[in-house]
Amino acid sequence: MARIPAPVAAVRTAVRRGLADLPPGALVLVACSGGADSLSLAAAAHFVGGQLGVGGQRGVGGVGLVTVDHGLQEGSDRRARSVAAWARDAGFDPVHVSTVTTAGLPGGPEAAARTARYAALEAAAARLGASAVLLGHTRDDQAETVLLALARGAGPRGLAGMPQRRGVFRRPLLDVARADTRKACAALGLVPWEDPHNTDPAYARSRVRGAALPTLVAELGPAVVGNLSRTAALLAADNEVLDELAVEALERARSAAGLSAPVLAGLRAAIRGRVLHRWARELGAPGSALAYGHVTALDALVTDWHGQGPAYLPGGIAVARRGSELVRVVPAPTK
Repeated sequence: MARIPAPVAAVRTAVRRGLADLPPGALVLVACSGGADSLSLAAAAHFVGGQLGVGGQRGVGGVGLVTVDHGLQEGSDRRARSVAAWARDAGFDPVHVSTVTTAGLPGGPEAAARTARYAALEAAAARLGASAVLLGHTRDDQAETVLLALARGAGPRGLAGMPQRRGVFRRPLLDVARADTRKACAALGLVPWEDPHNTDPAYARSRVRGAALPTLVAELGPAVVGNLSRTAALLAADNEVLDELAVEALERARSAAGLSAPVLAGLRAAIRGRVLHRWARELGAPGSALAYGHVTALDALVTDWHGQGPAYLPGGIAVARRGSELVRVVPAPTK
């Protein structure tokens, strides 16, 4: 029996772990752009899926593939059709091309494309009845995410990076090096697509990928990438515990009209901040726009109360202190 190349084995092992809890017959979709990360992920998922009975060979479900055409580059439709054709030839079923638009979506081009892509993948999963959608983010992607979060001054939630799982999405390759996905593609005879956005200095992540992270590796050693990724995993575990405590504290702090300021004042700062953040989301503040300054303004109504006016949150939401309570109020009209 021919020896399996180590990079191929590494990707397959990661995927096997990521799918192990799924029942036989579950439908798994791979989100594949045609790049090395998602292409190696797709090949591994197709191979492992049959072994686990998740797809095709022994299950009643399958391993399918979804590729998203953002329409942001000339020829993107041809690239999507090419990925889909490869998937059908390789035996993926179902295979779906999702065409999206970023027009009118908030944020810059990267954020808008990400929002459109995830919405399309969620819609495909719901329509096809998929149990999981696999994403090809690697250990290097996680390290870049942590560096970007540091640059933004993010707290523990941001520094925790991308979760292994959230909803229907799974990222089985977060412990796999990007170099190994490229080597796996080469070993399997797969030719990945090179996304020009990945080297475009107009994008912050591209600058981190092309300059900032390589500089850190050159100055501090190759362990930097793994250490950043491990930091994210450690913080994610801490965040899980703190978030559970915050849920309990939020219930204790609820009052007739809003939240009890004395109960909030008795909480540790780390828990209180999470309680206020969660409550702001309940009031309708969009998470993508809810920033540190907004939560700090809410916190000041508790810990630095001297009769100040309302704290204003994204979405046209105002919160004021009325006696011993934090309550939502009607914002004052702008002049």
